[in-house]
Amino acid sequence: MEMRTQKMTPLTRQNLQGIWCSIQLPINQDNTINYNALEEEIEYLTSTSVQGLYSNGTAAEFYNQTEAEFDRIHEILATNCHRFNRPFQIGASHMSPVVSLERIQRTKSLMPQAFQVILPDWMKLSMEEVRAFFDQIVEAADPVPIVIYNPGHAKTPLTPSDLKFLSEKYPAIIGVKTGAGDAEWYKEMRILDNELAIFVPGHRLATGFKEGVARGSYSNLACLHPNATQRWYETIQSDLDEGLKMERRIQTFFDISIIPLARAGFCDAALDKLLWSLGGRMNTSTRLRWPYKSVDDSNLSKIRLAGRQLIPEFFK
Repeated sequence: MEMRTQKMTPLTRQNLQGIWCSIQLPINQDNTINYNALEEEIEYLTSTSVQGLYSNGTAAEFYNQTEAEFDRIHEILATNCHRFNRPFQIGASHMSPVVSLERIQRTKSLMPQAFQVILPDWMKLSMEEVRAFFDQIVEAADPVPIVIYNPGHAKTPLTPSDLKFLSEKYPAIIGVKTGAGDAEWYKEMRILDNELAIFVPGHRLATGFKEGVARGSYSNLACLHPNATQRWYETIQSDLDEGLKMERRIQTFFDISIIPLARAGFCDAALDKLLWSLGGRMNTSTRLRWPYKSVDDSNLSKIRLAGRQLIPEFFK
């Protein structure tokens, strides 16, 4: 892939921060990707106030695309982000390390601000194998930096000590997208001492700042309302107590309306797409790609009612 456009400044450990919003894949009834709707969605997201866009996290169903689809998605993303001078990160994640490597090699010319990767995810890796993976990933991506996606369900979850080791060995690794935990987890994460930009789930962002750990969020909440999420982030920076009060209302909304669906067996991608559909900014569906189960659109009205009562800022 070749792209002739003005080069944007790569991200660093110092400037990686804020709210980043995932693109979503609009899926047709015949299980194909609606590329026209995808382009409209990306154009809309470039007009919002979030720090930037990212692709192919869980919300964008990276695990369920052909390589031809991957390439077309990222041509559309890069073209529009460069057109509107908006930062973007490319999710090169795949369960296969070979495919992740090839995705980076093919899309580096699109000039993203970072690549996001998961560790190979079929068998648990030793730390020697983790190093072997990053040796080639970092080399292939250079000079584009790397953000590690470290989900809680990973076959090889990286501990705070692992992340500290990787940050010291690979200066090109600038951040990590991870879950959040209890007070002990935050205590352990502080050993990184700002060596990596740590990104926590969107609905726990204020606590992440209170604990002195979070730099921002690749935000599930931004799926619901990008601009409202950005305003909350700014509130956290200026008035942490007020930001924490809002987080309690957000968490209550999740406890009432989102967590029960997770307990009922809906995957994270289904919940992210539900949040996107709840926002009602575009004619979108909750549909996931086969064979994954989607939250039925009939749930939207009831959940919107709860949301308007608890967090009206996100339902305007």
